[in-house]
Amino acid sequence: MMRPRDHGLPLLSALTIAAALTSDGGAYATTFARQEPFAVRGYPHANTGNPSYNAICYGPHRDGQRPGGTDPSAAEMREDLRLLRGHWRQLRVYGSVGMTETLLAILREDGLDMQVMLGVWISPDDSAANRAEIEAAVRLANAYPELIDCVCVGNETQVFWAAHRCAPEVLVAAVREVRARVTQPVTTADDFNFWNKPESIAIAAEVDFITLHAHPLWNGRQLAESLPWLQERLVEVATLHPERKVVIGETGWATQRINEGDQGRLMKGVVGEAEQKAFHEQARAWADNAKVTVFFFEAFDENWKGGDHPEEVEKHWGLWRADRTPKAAMQAGD
Repeated sequence: MMRPRDHGLPLLSALTIAAALTSDGGAYATTFARQEPFAVRGYPHANTGNPSYNAICYGPHRDGQRPGGTDPSAAEMREDLRLLRGHWRQLRVYGSVGMTETLLAILREDGLDMQVMLGVWISPDDSAANRAEIEAAVRLANAYPELIDCVCVGNETQVFWAAHRCAPEVLVAAVREVRARVTQPVTTADDFNFWNKPESIAIAAEVDFITLHAHPLWNGRQLAESLPWLQERLVEVATLHPERKVVIGETGWATQRINEGDQGRLMKGVVGEAEQKAFHEQARAWADNAKVTVFFFEAFDENWKGGDHPEEVEKHWGLWRADRTPKAAMQAGD
């Protein structure tokens, strides 16, 4: 999840996307056509059966670690998975390069009954990194079919405020290639403020299901309003895209924030462990009752995120602290 930012490049229509994909492909010199007729792959994937409707977003970096720097060890990731497996059967990870293979190897070696939404991180201006992500994702999806039940190509690449917003044809080329080279259903994740717009229809036509981000706290909601607001966003997006299943890929409630910048301007709800616990319990109950897959954001605090202030909100979405001590939502008996 990233904070809202100013508008960037204009979104393109389906015709413009098609034209761009048939011109100079750049990193996608070998272009993959959209499947015709398009046969939607069911989610959850047949290889992995029916996961729980409650799922969790997992970022493994602890204090002193960060993407592109020091990675967690296999022992640390194994510790994380043993914490998580008692509460969820499905994890979401955001990239395929690096430690993700270690995660999958641990799941297989330890016989843990968990499935993975495998991420493919797509950048607007780094074709070499995008190529590495695509190749890693294809290899892992085919090597671990019993663990990977879907592949998510791109994270918040289209919404107007995204810090890493991509041209639609870059995303579509990546989605088409991955989908042509794996058997799992393929999706892309974005904020409700993209998926509720008519221009999202062209992207939805390329994926097997929609992964929706909807954060009530970022959108000025109080705790009492949070679940109804989330339900409304799901209905809104599902109504615009009646031919695609909608999965909630991120929602959550932070435990600390500062009264500066976007978080000070946009967030109105009270943050804290009691509030997070209440929203988590409400979201879990609703997901089970409504049979809606909900990935809660997120498992662990990650102090590398956001600005330097220790109470910066991006550091405090975890249900556990960065040192793996549980917050109220995950304390004994919960």
